Amino acid sequence: MRRIAVAVAVAVTAVFVAAACTSSNPSVGPSGTPTGAPSTVRVTPGPPTTLRVLAGSELADMQPILDEAAKATGVTVKMTFAGSLDGAQTVAEGRADGVYDAVWFSSTRYMETIPAARQRLATSPRIMGSPVVLGLREPVARRLGWDRTPVTWSDIADAAKRGEFTFAMTDPAASNTGFSALVAVASALEGSGRVLDAAAIERVSASLTGFFAAQRLTAGSSGWLTDAFLRRNLGADPGPALDGLINYEASLVAVNRTRKLPEPLVLVYPTDGVVSADYPLTLLAGVGDAARTAHQRLADYLRTPDVQRTITERTARRAAVPGVPLPPGLPDGLVELPFPGTRSAIDALLTAYFDRIRRPSRTAYVLDVSGSMAGARLNALQQALNGLTGADTSLSGQYCRFRSREDVILLPFNQTPAKPLAFTIDEQNPQPSRDAVRTAITGLHAGGDTAVYDSLVSAYKVLDSASDQNRFISIVLMTDGESNSGRSLADFQAFVASRSGATPIPVFPILFGEAAESQMQAIATATRGQLWDARNGELAHAFCQIRGYQ
Repeated sequence: MRRIAVAVAVAVTAVFVAAACTSSNPSVGPSGTPTGAPSTVRVTPGPPTTLRVLAGSELADMQPILDEAAKATGVTVKMTFAGSLDGAQTVAEGRADGVYDAVWFSSTRYMETIPAARQRLATSPRIMGSPVVLGLREPVARRLGWDRTPVTWSDIADAAKRGEFTFAMTDPAASNTGFSALVAVASALEGSGRVLDAAAIERVSASLTGFFAAQRLTAGSSGWLTDAFLRRNLGADPGPALDGLINYEASLVAVNRTRKLPEPLVLVYPTDGVVSADYPLTLLAGVGDAARTAHQRLADYLRTPDVQRTITERTARRAAVPGVPLPPGLPDGLVELPFPGTRSAIDALLTAYFDRIRRPSRTAYVLDVSGSMAGARLNALQQALNGLTGADTSLSGQYCRFRSREDVILLPFNQTPAKPLAFTIDEQNPQPSRDAVRTAITGLHAGGDTAVYDSLVSAYKVLDSASDQNRFISIVLMTDGESNSGRSLADFQAFVASRSGATPIPVFPILFGEAAESQMQAIATATRGQLWDARNGELAHAFCQIRGYQ
């Protein structure tokens, strides 16, 4: 595996707002480099205790280490996975109180900018680290010369604008990797070394637009994105190969370790800086003494040098304590870029990204309005979709709403697909456009049978006929039952296969009511989408989560 080893003269101290650790839990410096004296805490077993932790899904790979921790400390960790933004909202709204004892995400920096969340966070020892960087296929890195010469974010942005490479990156409102990359490239292009504010974001918007012109794949999950990147480059998914993947350093190393690609990814570390995950295991304020003691025992165990070495060996993340070497082949001394310290700056950056900077999206919403949807179910569908028109003003809702320049196509169906209703969200004054979508949603009425596959084919034809294909294109299917009219599942699968060479269009089915799970999963599999389950009544949440993939 070939990598760029970047030497820098001065390491810039990261601007973190996470809570300070105790003296026995030294902090982590730039790019995960440990600082301070080694921990001298002796870890001893205690009474069996379960620690309930709300965590980022990428921490699933820590389960074997946590199983070993349970034997050594008596602390069993029960993790419930959520996205970074959902986790922040859960804590801020008090819905974590009494349900979880701790939160464990790649970073709590965004959560710390929300006063209602910050006051609920207690001690926060860091466990490990991983910078967000660009991984490029080796032939592309060699062609660009980035396998042997130092590179800045400006170099990367210029090459992206010229169309010299393409990349995949997660949605920055749904995933920390996407947001960290957005912060890093914006801060580096701004160049002052100061924390980003709204004025700085305006100054670099044009350069950011050039950079994101090369983005060809988005997702709400780093894991899903990595899998899609691999499938595309191995020819298992339709569409051209992707040159690069923005992700955690550890995730890119894991890709290389699998040896699935014909050539390894070259990890590109911009000399002007990165933003790193620091994985603080954060105790929630107000928990009982048993949970507090268990949290301390677990954190002390995870920060012992032997366990830190195990973490670096198994996960390729960087140690959080001094004296533990980096995973093999990874460079030291990375510059850490400052993280925005206010919600207003974060909101300005995300709003600019969605409304002006990134490639816009075009989504067809294929909506079941058959007879079984009459009454409460249709009302639930209308309320969920109305949330995307600006009615949902919650923390996550504001980033789920329809965005400027976005094409929204409503395609209701029963025994036949109805005439599509198409809207483009105005760039200068978006809310009237969203209101028009809301009016159309309010006008939906239920009746008739269910022709799922005819309606999906109709949506594909509408999307394929658009002259502008330079968008993120997808279909969202919501149905509460089984298809009982028109084409069969086999017919639809044959139709998808016949589109070889056309723009790939994933379908994201939402299970609702008595929808046939096996059929909906088959649709997602055939189109390389993902199945979402809203049978528990969380229809609005499903629509919002899918936004990360559009």
